[in-house]
Amino acid sequence: MSKAGNPNWGKPDVNTVPVLTSFEMKVNELQLAPDEYLGSEELRKWSAAHKSTRYVPEPLLKAWGLCSEFLD
Repeated sequence: MSKAGNPNWGKPDVNTVPVLTSFEMKVNELQLAPDEYLGSEELRKWSAAHKSTRYVPEPLLKAWGLCSEFLD
């Protein structure tokens, strides 16, 4: 008799592909290192335009003064 349940429960799925966020794709497109994010005018403009619909790290939004009262 076979055991009930998923024999792979708790094991990592070897078939998953990492998915990049829109922010990560933009950073890759601009070829920026993490220490260059804050100084990038193009990344700041993209983040300002997409902050409501895309993931942008909150520390960057705060540093650029782009946080709304809902994020505080």
